[in-house]
Amino acid sequence: MGQAFSEVFPPKTKWLPGDMPDMAGKVAIVTGGNTGIGKVTCKYLLLKDCTVYLFCRSASKAKIAIAELKAETGKDALFISSDLSDLASISASAKDFIAKEQRLDVLFASAGVMACPIELVTKQGYDMQFGTNVLGHAYLTLLLLPLLQETAKAHGSARVVTTTSAGHGQAPKGGFDYATLKDGPVRRKKYGAWTMYFQSKWGNVVFAKELQRRYGDGGITSTVVHPGLIRTEIARHKEGFIASLVMKFAYPADPFGAATQLWAGTAPETASFGGQYLTAFARLSKARPDTDSLEAGKALWEWIQAQLKGV
Repeated sequence: MGQAFSEVFPPKTKWLPGDMPDMAGKVAIVTGGNTGIGKVTCKYLLLKDCTVYLFCRSASKAKIAIAELKAETGKDALFISSDLSDLASISASAKDFIAKEQRLDVLFASAGVMACPIELVTKQGYDMQFGTNVLGHAYLTLLLLPLLQETAKAHGSARVVTTTSAGHGQAPKGGFDYATLKDGPVRRKKYGAWTMYFQSKWGNVVFAKELQRRYGDGGITSTVVHPGLIRTEIARHKEGFIASLVMKFAYPADPFGAATQLWAGTAPETASFGGQYLTAFARLSKARPDTDSLEAGKALWEWIQAQLKGV
């Protein structure tokens, strides 16, 4: 109960985005960088002279976000079109980035969808939440992994920061049912939108930990973060009294929403936090114990690889 309470109502933070070290010469990708936590992450990276690539689906929204970021920081973020609900779009965006850059210091896998209508599915027919939050980000990470490894070899380290939620603790026993991950009768009948969201966030934690097990020895630091209860557009699919009440207690995205993932992605002290779960605001914590399961990590990794065969 104590941890759950502190993740919703965290103690005063000792680290804010302004405490970030200089990022000149470094390159970062921020998925969902056009809005919410992603946009705030872009802002503070730009203020520290990082080269920032904003990955999102909408070119028009990216254009607006980049103009607003320029007005706030005096710096230009760079846009690459990437629809995380379409594996072909993800592949194209990774190729586009690799053609432009010779290094990648930090990948912020921060985009996401939450509790969207159950009938929504990805381009390839996966549950929209798991397909976007987990499979889409996993595919992007794997495509960029060789460049991350090259960066780590040349410059000492590279980081992958995956955004999850404290809600991963509400996922079903065992994390998720593989039969619900692709569209079909089981997916539509077994769980509601919130359970599907919770299991996708459990998947984020398991993937981040497994990535660290497999590639941590090569200089990759993979962490997974709960940003806190933050006012963003991710809750756009939910309305009503409860949702509005919850949002009354939410913190503003700037600066709090971006604090934990920026801490994970840039602070010297978090370079050794590979495989760890970080929580609001800028604190080391513990994820649900079953996310440490070696069997669960291996099973999810193999499932992801199977889905990506022939893509």
